[in-house]
Amino acid sequence: MSDRHAVLGTPMHPPFPEGLERAVFGMGCFWGAEELYWQVDGVFTTAVGYAGGETAGPSYELVCTGRTGHAEVVLVVFDPARVSYAELLKMFWEQHDPTQGMRQGNDIGTQYRSLIQVHSAEQRRTAEASRDAYQQALNKAGRGAITTEITGATEFWYAEPSHQQYLAKNPHGYRCHARTDVPFPAGVGS
Repeated sequence: MSDRHAVLGTPMHPPFPEGLERAVFGMGCFWGAEELYWQVDGVFTTAVGYAGGETAGPSYELVCTGRTGHAEVVLVVFDPARVSYAELLKMFWEQHDPTQGMRQGNDIGTQYRSLIQVHSAEQRRTAEASRDAYQQALNKAGRGAITTEITGATEFWYAEPSHQQYLAKNPHGYRCHARTDVPFPAGVGS
């Protein structure tokens, strides 16, 4: 597998430069999620993969059976001096529908669930506060309850090379962005 990001030209595997942080988001099909994040100023690299399941070394085909418990996720390695974790979370909430349980739009199954995996106590605090703020915005808009799981980071299994930066290689490929169209509250987070 190539270690270089097809768009950014940066390494997709650790070790990453000092001072960078990691975020892991599951927001439906990982192709579109990765494309959103690689465009953010301050993001060093992205990669798609599987997290939150029980099976070691899962494949795309195995994850799609729903038997491994993994979600399709995007790993975002970012420079917190240029883009905050809170800003990445704002994008997370606005660019998918976190109220749909085990699905995003027409994509149905455990691998499409909404998931945030945190890498520190500070990330957990920020993620939970952003969830609570977004739930208030959803309530005001008459929308349902957030079903997003917020968990500690588990093993991140890199997806197959054909899935990495898929939409750069297949610009007319599938993008699932089942949104609520409810904006994240202004002034929340840092």
